[in-house]
Amino acid sequence: TTHQIHGHTVMIACGDARELDEELSTIAHKLRNVLEPHALFLVLLIRGGVQIIARSTDDHIDVAEIAAKFGGGGHPRASAALVKNGDINQVRSKLLALLPEIVKPVVTVAELMSLGPQLLPADTPAEVALQRMQRFGYEGYPVVEGKKLVGLLTRRAVDRAVSHKLNLPARSLMQAGSVTVQPTDSVEHLQNLMTETGWGQIPVVNPQSGDIIGIVTRTDLLKTLSDQYNHAGRQNLSQRLESALPPARLALIKAVAQAAYEERAALYIVGGFVRDLLLERASLDLDLVAEGDAIALAKRLQAQYGGRVTSHGRFGTAKWFLVSNRKKLAEDLQQFSSEPILPENLPEFIDLITARTEFYTHPTALPTVEKGSIKLDLHRRDFTINTLALRLDGNHYGELFDYWGGLGDLNQRLVRVLHSISFVDDPTRMLRAVRYEQRYQFKIEERTLQLLMEARSLLERVSGERIRHELDHVLDEKRRAPMLARLDELGLLSIIHPELTWDDWLAARFEQLEELPDWRINGLPRNYPLLRALAYSLWLIRLSSDSARAILNQLVYPRNIAEQILAAGEVWQALQGLQGLSPSQITAKLDPKPQLAILAAYLASEDPASRELLERYYQEWRDLEPTLSGHDLRAIGLPPGPEYQQILSRLRQAWLDGEVTNPDQEEELLESLLEKR
Repeated sequence: TTHQIHGHTVMIACGDARELDEELSTIAHKLRNVLEPHALFLVLLIRGGVQIIARSTDDHIDVAEIAAKFGGGGHPRASAALVKNGDINQVRSKLLALLPEIVKPVVTVAELMSLGPQLLPADTPAEVALQRMQRFGYEGYPVVEGKKLVGLLTRRAVDRAVSHKLNLPARSLMQAGSVTVQPTDSVEHLQNLMTETGWGQIPVVNPQSGDIIGIVTRTDLLKTLSDQYNHAGRQNLSQRLESALPPARLALIKAVAQAAYEERAALYIVGGFVRDLLLERASLDLDLVAEGDAIALAKRLQAQYGGRVTSHGRFGTAKWFLVSNRKKLAEDLQQFSSEPILPENLPEFIDLITARTEFYTHPTALPTVEKGSIKLDLHRRDFTINTLALRLDGNHYGELFDYWGGLGDLNQRLVRVLHSISFVDDPTRMLRAVRYEQRYQFKIEERTLQLLMEARSLLERVSGERIRHELDHVLDEKRRAPMLARLDELGLLSIIHPELTWDDWLAARFEQLEELPDWRINGLPRNYPLLRALAYSLWLIRLSSDSARAILNQLVYPRNIAEQILAAGEVWQALQGLQGLSPSQITAKLDPKPQLAILAAYLASEDPASRELLERYYQEWRDLEPTLSGHDLRAIGLPPGPEYQQILSRLRQAWLDGEVTNPDQEEELLESLLEKR
């Protein structure tokens, strides 16, 4: 059933799930995605009673508050409750009665307004008020008698009273009055009211009921006025964008922007590309976000230019695979470029993302996402320097949007989180903070560093696979050594695993990764970075086999590469025992080892003799084979069998150890072997 409550569309679905064992929350997600209400409630009869599963897509509907009325809880956007031995009809009736009380009315409200303000009863003692101000960081509280606003209590008044040891009630310390604004009031009216009254925090009231539904502060006003000023003088980076992108990629972006304009969807390049564009180190890694329907946009591109589209409705993402006839597509895109469009320079696909917001149900969880504006989409990102957006559609082409102070931090060379629980929401951001700091030689902002240190123990709760993903990125960087040194300095490595450390020995070995010997290394999976595999090998090479294996298992490292990394430690440990052996004996020991392990042991070794031995093995002995082959043995009448391998191995040993130095001597040795047979 569908209910209109204070202008919101709220859906309630009831059912009997006593015979089901499936995850019922999946049904809520699917119904919400298909029907798109402002809030959805499943009231389900299960074997233990009546279960309520609630989802909200609007800040005005706090489903956690509603679930709490039934003894449950959760997040304002996702919650649940279980009424043991409850009657499904009674539960549904109670829910319908509660909704008008809890669902906040739909109002037109400026973005600066904060919902759900904290109010102080007029008899609140000064010391209690001070404790709340210190806890929540607020500078003022509306004072009420019942529901009636009677004044504003400021931090300054409370501090003065407490300093004089006067624990007076709020009504004795407040600025008396009933200064309010309505959600439809203009920013100019708010500015004039603050100027006239001196109130730095003004409650927002519902014009019908008179209830206080929000609050707006002087800081909110200043931010809004600053946004208006910045909008008027917004930077345009179109020339820089066109200089950074090759013609084929630029023409493709313009084609997508034109389609977005026709779909009435604002299109942005966001995140790292914009950051690096401003730092004059732009890449081709483009994140395209549509403030609209990215899937519809992808299908429009498919209809216009061909190709294939895959999509994920839950997240509003689409991937447009370009047509196989790239020559035809290049001709179609030529209208967007004065430079020749070469088919081979077109990418394989384009990713399109619907602007969305997200929340975390608990620390270290993966986020739950909802549709949102570009401003909210940028706010879910990790650091301010990654919140910059470049708009592409229509007359806005090239405009830089900076909602969260990213440009200022970029200019000040600071890495700053967007909010105080950012590292709690996603502890892997700590590893990214260090990566950005060292890559750009920035500085982690002081408050951000404090938050990082307070939350670092949460890394223990992150899956090994996610940790490895971040470490992979670190080891793929040119400044991998300073990054690992900084991670060690902050105590993050030891939290990942007690035996993960960093020291001068490792720093010296990592320097060699930029100037590797000219050895061809086979055996790694296709496209797997050699430097990454070598970096892991060097990092773990001094550890015992058990410790190294434990770390790789914890990181859920791919087994085929993990075994090669472990073999590097075996070769390195065995180096001293190879001294004094003949080339054939050395080769017999090293041939079974992966080529990655040989190179890693070479880089790790400090002993010139050991390095020379490994180099000779790799450059001379490894590929040395006798001139005679199995075909020759068959030609002289020797029946095929195990003896072939024995004879050829003996001939190879002779070549390696210098027993034979030419084909004639090799044939003499073969005759001798055949005579003995």
